[in-house]
Order: sequence, then structure tokens, then C-alpha cells
Amino acid sequence: MSQENVPAQPPTGVGLDGLRAAAAGCRACELWEPATQTVFGEGPETARIVFVGEQPGDQEDRKGEPFVGPAGRLLDRALADAGIDRRDAYITNAVKHFRFTPTPKRRLHKTPGPEHLRACRPWLEAEFAVLQPEVVVCLGATAAKALISPSFRITQERGRLMPWTPPGTDDLFAAAAADDDEDAPHQTWVLATTHPSAILRTPDDAREAAYDALVADLRVVAHALA
Repeated sequence: MSQENVPAQPPTGVGLDGLRAAAAGCRACELWEPATQTVFGEGPETARIVFVGEQPGDQEDRKGEPFVGPAGRLLDRALADAGIDRRDAYITNAVKHFRFTPTPKRRLHKTPGPEHLRACRPWLEAEFAVLQPEVVVCLGATAAKALISPSFRITQERGRLMPWTPPGTDDLFAAAAADDDEDAPHQTWVLATTHPSAILRTPDDAREAAYDALVADLRVVAHALA
């Protein structure tokens, strides 16, 4: 295993496909070794909305695609109910490898640490630099604390659009301002909501209300993009 986690060093000027290929060989932290593979983001470069989760789960790790397990299916349903087409969105995670604790029967999710978020952050910055999205949705506390503020609380601040500058795009804004560029990057907005996996863990008698709250948050995004 790696002795020390260091920030990844993504290539520049290669687009999402080039970033995905480079990330497949990432060794910036030790999570690559027990994981099956890197799980990079998926979606069109023209996506106006980016969803950022925490990390891949067990099924995502095996298939190499984000949000394809139970949480992904719940997200698909919520997006449809909110009027958002997943095919028009880009979906990724703050950490690109599955962190887990092995047990005899299955691999148990383990929350990535701040060292893993730091090591993987350059990949997220590179994705934002290519995409320049209009809206970023943080799915869950880990993504929200990584992208908005370490003190962010989902329970108190969810469902609100806030002006935000995606990490990795400061140079784009500065260059456009210096050139008085009419095609300067637009204002990006960020919103945080519950991670779908948290809804799956909610007791049965409260799960419907939790799901409805997720859909309500996503409708705020749909309205902003209308």
C-alpha cells in the first residue's frame, strides 16, 4: 500500500475521456489496492448539472460505473419524479475508489477520510474545469462538506441554491475577466440534499417522507434549469 497519500495529478486538455483513462491508473492514495477499479464520473460534457456523491459502493466498484446499485436506482426514480433526465446530467463522486471493510459475507462501506478526499480532489477539479456546470448537487454530507464547507449541515441547509465557484475553475474566471470574454464561465450554483443511500437506511415509517424531501430538493434544481 501507499505509505503517504498525495494529491492526484490529472492531465490537462484531454477532456473527460482522457481524464477517465488517466484516473484508471491513479495511485494517489491506498484505496486503489483493495478496490476492483476506479469509478470515474459518467455523463455528457455538455451536462448543465453535476451530481457529486461520496464514493462508489460495492456494485459500482464491480461494474465501474457510478450510482448503479440500490442508491442509484432510487436516485433515478427521484430524478424522474423531479423532472430531470439522468442522461442530461453528469454523475460522479468525491472519491473514485470504494473504501470498505471486508467481512466473510460482504464488503461493508467505510466513509472515506479527509486524506482520501484531499488525494482525490484534483480529479473532481479537473471534471469541473471541463464541464463548467450551471448547478452542482451534493448528495450527502461528505460531498457537501468537501465542496461547500466543513461545517455544512444537511439537516439545516439542504434544498437551497447558493452561488458557488467550482474548485479548479478560478483560472478560467480570471482569464475570461482579463480578456473581457463574452463566453466567460457562467455563475454556478450549488445545492445539497440527502444521499439516496441514507433514504434506504431510513426506517420504513419515515422513508416516504425522506424520499419526498429529496424529490422536493431536486425540483428546486429542475426549476433553476428550466
